[in-house]
Amino acid sequence: MKLSFFKSLILVLVICLSTTSFAQNFQGKAYYQTKTAIDMSQFMGGRKITPDQMKFMEKRMKSFLEKQYTLIFNKQESIYKEEERLEAGGSNKGWGGFASSFTGGPKYKNVKSKEVIQDQEFFGKKFLIKDELRNLDWKMANETKQIGNYTVFKAVAVKPVIGFDWRSMKRRGDNKNKNKKDLAENKSDDPMDEMEIPKTTEVIAWYTPQIPINQGPDDFWGLPGLILEVSFDRTTILCTKIVMNPKEKDNIKKPEKGEIVTQEEYTEITTKKMEEMRSNWRGRGRGGKRN
Repeated sequence: MKLSFFKSLILVLVICLSTTSFAQNFQGKAYYQTKTAIDMSQFMGGRKITPDQMKFMEKRMKSFLEKQYTLIFNKQESIYKEEERLEAGGSNKGWGGFASSFTGGPKYKNVKSKEVIQDQEFFGKKFLIKDELRNLDWKMANETKQIGNYTVFKAVAVKPVIGFDWRSMKRRGDNKNKNKKDLAENKSDDPMDEMEIPKTTEVIAWYTPQIPINQGPDDFWGLPGLILEVSFDRTTILCTKIVMNPKEKDNIKKPEKGEIVTQEEYTEITTKKMEEMRSNWRGRGRGGKRN
């Protein structure tokens, strides 16, 4: 959908006015909070749990599902990383500790050289994922709103889901096109057999031309303004604060430690490991015998 002539004119004026106020050596720092809503019962494989048990699980998972990040950026580069915080003893064990193997460290993006570098730890091993920065085919929508002091414009895209992205996991029964009879007949003792990760997901982004750079949090970029909010599947990333040209500037450094792999190679490594773990789980669950 195309923007109306009036809104298009406003957009052009905002971009022109904002661009003149940005020096070549400017730097900004945006603070984001992320939240992922997960129905924990879908991971229980049909086992019933009490409301108190559910509350306990949700409390243990809160620090994993709700995080704080910073995005340090200039006209060409950015580094997106999680804010450090103290955790209560033992809070990283169990599912939270397992799932933390799929969360990344600092992510570097260079929109000029189209380079992306992800610091990633997977089950205790450090990786450095180096790949080409891929753009999304953004479609501009005829909607605006306010986020803090900024006017933001809506854009929509379909994003490929790469590798094991736990944020996109859902029960197979959630797909309305699935035959319930077939699902019942193929029911497995392994709860992960009931889960699937779609190949694509819809992304809704809100960007502001008042900060005319094509950067954004996590994997997202490529719009004519800083992305302040992103929603996809059950995850929302929202900017809560922006500091422009701070007195003390941060160094935007590329991550350097870890075994260098491409995204395709890393996906292959993690997929193989997950299949190995599931195979071992099935073996233990059936008294060491696998059919």
